[in-house]
Amino acid sequence: MNCQVYQLPELETATSGTREALQAIIHTILFIRSPGPVAPHDVHCESFQTTYTRIATDHDPLPINKYSSQSRTLSGQQHHYNQQLPAYHKSDLDRKVDDSIETFLRTLTPIGPELMAGNLAVSFFERRSKNKLFGLVNQEEKVVWEQWILRVVVNNTPRPMGTDEASVIERQRIQDTAEGMLKAALLKVFELAGSETDHIPPVMYDFEIGNAKKADDRDEVYSRVSNLPALINLGS
Repeated sequence: MNCQVYQLPELETATSGTREALQAIIHTILFIRSPGPVAPHDVHCESFQTTYTRIATDHDPLPINKYSSQSRTLSGQQHHYNQQLPAYHKSDLDRKVDDSIETFLRTLTPIGPELMAGNLAVSFFERRSKNKLFGLVNQEEKVVWEQWILRVVVNNTPRPMGTDEASVIERQRIQDTAEGMLKAALLKVFELAGSETDHIPPVMYDFEIGNAKKADDRDEVYSRVSNLPALINLGS
């Protein structure tokens, strides 16, 4: 099976908004690619003026019946499975996403003064049985059929905290730039998700989040980041 790879626009944020921005993008992807009908739950970002939709959990208010005909369906088409949906509750779905984000942030590498970067990968895979030694040994293998790649840049340069007009304008410019990048990534997710669906397997599947070795042909971003907004320290 060939793996469909989607490249999202580069994301640059301050540390205070990095985790929330990654949560927004990852949960949006998981919602769109959920294996079967799920209920939506809208989340309003604290660090950005934007809202995204994620899979509702038992701890979230459900606006509609979880398995009603009004629930969303995969890629706009109705899919029926005999299997049960994965038992993702808030304690495990959110933990899996959040733990993966923390692991990813620890893999960021310096690319310039006060700049850290890495390539986040959200991969969907199905589990298949594989026979070896003339069928005497049965093993399970993961077959990745789709991967989303996101280039993440974190700028650690402290932003101006003064009350003068220049500082206020600069802070707003920083916020607007990060917000615009997040919204561009979210819009790209919706655009790409509906472009091709034939590769999605008609079986239950799972996901994993990790660090991609390389997002695209851009090994350096010095030419672009030199004029980007100043952001804050990664350690928070």
